[in-house]
Amino acid sequence: MRQYSPDLTPPWKKPKPVPEVPAEPGLVVEEPGSGFCGAVIRCEAGTVTLEDRFGKHRVFPMEPRGFLLEGRVVTLVRPSSGPARPTHTASGSVAVPGARARVARAGRIYVEGRHDAELVEKVWGDDLRIEGVVVEYLEGVDDLPSIVSDFAPGPDARLGVLVDHLVPGSKEWRIAESVTSEHALVVGHPYIDIWEAVKPTSLGFQTWPRVPRGQDWKTGVCRSLGWPENTGAAWQRILSGVRSYRDLEPELLGRVEELIDFVTS
Repeated sequence: MRQYSPDLTPPWKKPKPVPEVPAEPGLVVEEPGSGFCGAVIRCEAGTVTLEDRFGKHRVFPMEPRGFLLEGRVVTLVRPSSGPARPTHTASGSVAVPGARARVARAGRIYVEGRHDAELVEKVWGDDLRIEGVVVEYLEGVDDLPSIVSDFAPGPDARLGVLVDHLVPGSKEWRIAESVTSEHALVVGHPYIDIWEAVKPTSLGFQTWPRVPRGQDWKTGVCRSLGWPENTGAAWQRILSGVRSYRDLEPELLGRVEELIDFVTS
């Protein structure tokens, strides 16, 4: 007969249970032993394959308490059968499966150019559709005061504007200061162009090049990095390196979140 052996480990020495999280494709976790952080791309035979932002793959055993999810210890488990669903949006918000886009609000968010709009859509698109917020681009802010006046923002139609290179004393700063409606909010980031708001490490280099004054900044960046001097192709290369909010600088993240809160409050 098998003899029963009681567990005499004191309760305070027993490891606390941790959440079990399905290893769904797209889930971003960190393996603490190696520091490797990446998105799940496959799960099979007790292992999980992660892909980091540079496209590198690593395979790890799915051991108990083996991963970190947003800084918390978790145990990855095989996902149940059926279509995989992401747990979070690219902005870091909790995903809402099956959520339908809300009818567009009267309020809007304006950004300077097409690249700004594409980046905001890639990271915050899911959130904006749920909130019913439309993002439009202006092709510059030189005429911003008249644009705001024509929009006629009000309590039920708030206007948020994201401006590049919004630093004290700049032309953009003076233009933003001239917008005085309490129902319009103009904020910005300090970067010359929205390109620079993408973390360079997400694109495979350490710092954005310094471009001499008087030289077209985007062309100078392409030249310094050894890229073809095709700014459209360069932007697509940059945009493809953005997978989530983690690939963006905090100075941009905070401003976009501020605008979404303002328009939807």
